[in-house]
Parts: sequence; structure tokens; C-alpha cells
Amino acid sequence: MRRPSKRALAGILIALAMAGSPSAQAAPADDPQEIVRRADRVRGPEGNFATSVTITSTRANSEPRTAEYEVLIKDWNRSLTKSLAPAREKGRILLMIGDDLWLFMPRIDQPIRISMQQRLMGEVANGDIVRTDFSGDYAATVLRTESVDGKEAWVLELKAKRPSVTYHRIVYWVQKKTYHPLKAEFYSISGTLLKTAAYEDYRPAAGRLRPMRLVLSDPLIRGQRSVMQYENMKVRNLPDKYFTKDYLKKLSD
Repeated sequence: MRRPSKRALAGILIALAMAGSPSAQAAPADDPQEIVRRADRVRGPEGNFATSVTITSTRANSEPRTAEYEVLIKDWNRSLTKSLAPAREKGRILLMIGDDLWLFMPRIDQPIRISMQQRLMGEVANGDIVRTDFSGDYAATVLRTESVDGKEAWVLELKAKRPSVTYHRIVYWVQKKTYHPLKAEFYSISGTLLKTAAYEDYRPAAGRLRPMRLVLSDPLIRGQRSVMQYENMKVRNLPDKYFTKDYLKKLSD
């Protein structure tokens, strides 16, 4: 049998070295950051998509408040959230580009810079609706595994990579095998538990089972909660011009 030339042998050795390098290998399925990335892709499709969101906020001794939004997500680092109802807020737009967030109101010429942490409605912060890229915003570690309603789950700790993200720390339960998010706890920089979340109503949307309801509850006030209900989630081709401050006025009409 003919022996390989020195050049061919060198090529084989380089290929083997590259195959064994961390950059050439996919992250293992139980790597904490990979778990969070896969859970992100359960909550929403990869790439560009659109969905409608109805938020119902409930407080003791008052009538529930409801608001409706159209949400466009592009490559997970850009989003546009347009208010449809109530009538007094119709035409308002939240534009997110990376870590920057602006509020546009039809009667004001220039958009206003706001934060992810600011309340949108009830228990819902701006970042809860405009940005859901946990794997990009947080560094993950596995704390333990445990059973949640008979489902074996990883319990992960997510720590903010930057101060601009919505929460300083998250404890996150993700089901093994399916990578379905189950629940979460959101903490402030002081360590205060701000709210809890439950991911519910799993059903087919945009090609796979996804949680179409997010229930955010106040840990201190019983019965005070906000429900984010998602509908009509679809992969869409979204033009870059939508995600610019100059185009906001046209989109608000």
C-alpha cells in the first residue's frame, strides 16, 4: 500500500487537531450555556419572527388591566414592540438595538432613551417583552437537578454579563431532554427576589412546541400577577429598516 506523502500527512494531522479543538466542536448538550441557548430557541425561533402578545395584569381590589402588542424580533439582538391597545397607548413603539432601548410616542418627534428594567405594565418589565436572549445576556452554571411536577430539570444560575440587562441574577429551571423552560426566579442586584415566572401552555408554534403563556407573579403580594399570552408566532422576513429610529414614525401609523 502506498504511504501518504509528507504534505498529505501534515494535512491529516492539522484536521485532527482542529477536530479536537474547542472551537471546532459543538458544545455538549449538558453544558450550562448550551442548555440556556437551547431553551432560548424553545421560547422563540432562531432568526427573524413575529408574534402578538396580550398582557393581563391583576391586582387585589381592582379590575384587571389588558394591553396588546405586536412584537418583531430580528436575530435576537434587535426587536420592535408596537402597542395596539388600549387606545390611549396605540402607536407607541419600543425599539431595541443591542443593549439600547428607545420609546417612541406619536406626539413626540424624537424617541426617548429608556431602560430594560423599567416597568412596562404590572409585573412586566420592558426587557421581558423586548429581549429574551438569556444565553447572550447571562453566564450560566448548573446548581443542581431536581424534579418539577414529575419532570427532571436542570436548575441553573444565570448571572448578568452587563449591568444594562433586565435582571442581575436568574434561577432558571429547564427540563432535561426537551430543554423546555419550566419556571424562573428573577433577582435584583441587592439579591431581592423581584418576581417569579411560570412557562405554560406548551403548544405547536413556528415549527415546534413552545410555551405560549408566561405568568409573572409578585412574591410578596398574593394574587398580584401579570400574564403574557403569545399568539400567531411565525417566522418572518423582517427588513432592516424597521429597526431604525428614523423609521419609527412610519410604523406607528
